Amino acid sequence: MYDLKIINALIPDFEKNDFYSTDLAIKDGKIVKLGSDSEEAKVTVDAKGQIVSPGFIDIHSHEEYIDPTLEDPFYTGYCALRMGVTTLVGGNCGDNKNDMDFFVDYLTQNGAPVNYMMFLGHNYLRNQVGIEDRYRKASPIEIEKMKKLIKDNLKYKVVGISYGIEYSPGVDMNEMVEIASALDSEDYLLSAHYRYDGDKSVESVEELVELSKKTNLPMQISHIGSCSAMGTMKETLVAIENAIDGGADILVDCYPYAAFSTYIGSAVFDEGCFERWGKTYSDILLTEKPYQGMRCDKELYYKAKEEYPDSIVAAFVMNEEEVREALKAPFVMIGSDALFNYSMGHPRGAGSFAKVLGQYVREEQLFPLIEGLKKMTMMPAQRLNLKYKGQIFEGADADLVIFDPKTIKDKADFTIPTKAPTGIEMVIIDGEIALMNNNIIKSRLGKYISKGIK
Repeated sequence: MYDLKIINALIPDFEKNDFYSTDLAIKDGKIVKLGSDSEEAKVTVDAKGQIVSPGFIDIHSHEEYIDPTLEDPFYTGYCALRMGVTTLVGGNCGDNKNDMDFFVDYLTQNGAPVNYMMFLGHNYLRNQVGIEDRYRKASPIEIEKMKKLIKDNLKYKVVGISYGIEYSPGVDMNEMVEIASALDSEDYLLSAHYRYDGDKSVESVEELVELSKKTNLPMQISHIGSCSAMGTMKETLVAIENAIDGGADILVDCYPYAAFSTYIGSAVFDEGCFERWGKTYSDILLTEKPYQGMRCDKELYYKAKEEYPDSIVAAFVMNEEEVREALKAPFVMIGSDALFNYSMGHPRGAGSFAKVLGQYVREEQLFPLIEGLKKMTMMPAQRLNLKYKGQIFEGADADLVIFDPKTIKDKADFTIPTKAPTGIEMVIIDGEIALMNNNIIKSRLGKYISKGIK
C-alpha cells in the first residue's frame, strides 16, 4: 500500500517545457510511481485543475534566530511553508544567526517547518574572530582563524561561503579568496551581496566574477534587483551574460519587489546613500516598534538609526520595471531574501513565490508558467546539487506543492508582512502532508540537509 497517491496531477516537464497529466504514488518519502496504478494508498488526493509542482526551493533566504527558551522559535520557516517552499537556504549575505553546531543539533532533535540548508557567512566569521570594525580588512592571523572555523564546519556539508561585502566595506579581494581556500572541494558554492548598488553595480558584478575566477568556485549573485534596479539593470545583465559566455560559472537570484530591506544601522545607509539612489528620507519605512509603519523624515531617520540600529526597514528605492527585466533573464532564479524579526519585516519572506506566479506569470504574462516554476525548482536544485529535488520523476524526493494557477496570489504587504498567500492548496514534505488549505497539518517535517558534496 502506498502512503499517498495524487491523482489527476498536472505536472511540469522541464525538458519539454510543457505540462502533462498523470498520477503520482508516494511511499517512504519518495515518488515511486508515475502513471495509473490500481494499488491503494492510505491517503488519496485528487489534484484535478491544479498544478503539482516540485516543492519550491528558496536559494536566498535568512534563517530565523533559534531561541531555545521558546516553545516554538520558528517564524521564517512557517512563512516559507505557506508559500510552497519546501527547502530554504539560509546564511546568505555573509550572515548566520546561529552557530552551526547548535542549529544542526536543534533541527536534528526537533525538526522544522521546512528543510534548511546553510551557507557559512563571511561577516559572521569576522565577528567570531573579533573583528568589530566593518571598515577594516582582516589581518593574516584573523584570516587563518576564519579558515579554521570554516574547516571545523565542513562536517555539516554547508552550501559554501556567503559574502556580505556591502555590510563590511573593509573586506578586500585577498581576504575573500583566502577564506575560500579553506573549502576542500570545487563542489561548494559562493554567494555574495555586492559591494555597491546603483551606479557602481556593474563594477560590483565584475568584482564577483573575478572572485569566482580566482577561487575556481561558482558564484551566486544575490538579489540583483536591489543591486541594479536603480537605473543600471540593462548594463548589469549584459555584464553577467558576457561573463557567462566567457566561461564564468555565474547565476543570479532576485525577489519580485521594488523595495529592499535591511537593518537601518548597517553600512548600506552610510552617508551618501540617498544621493546615490536619488531618493529621500520618506522613502524609508520603519517596520518595527516603536515606529512600526511610519515613514521617515530626517529627524526620525537619524533617531531610529542611532537608537534602534538593528531595526529592519524597507527602502523604496528600486524601479519595478527593472525588477521585471531581472526576473525575465534566463540565468535568474527566484529567492525571497526573507528577513523577519518574528512578525515584522518585509513581505517578500511570505509572498515572493506566489507573487511571481500570480502577478508576473498569470496577470502580466512576463514569462510562461513553466519558466516561472523552473526558476523556483529545477534551477536552484541543480545549483545546490540536490539530485532528488526540483523535478518530478520516479525516485525523486516527495517534496511537492499543489496550487491553483488561477487563484494563486500573494497577500503579504508592508502592513501584515507575514500574511499567507491564497491558492496554495497543499504542501508535501518527505512524502507527508505538511499544509492543506492554508492550515499547517505537520510543522516539523523539515530537517537540516547538506549540499551534494562529492
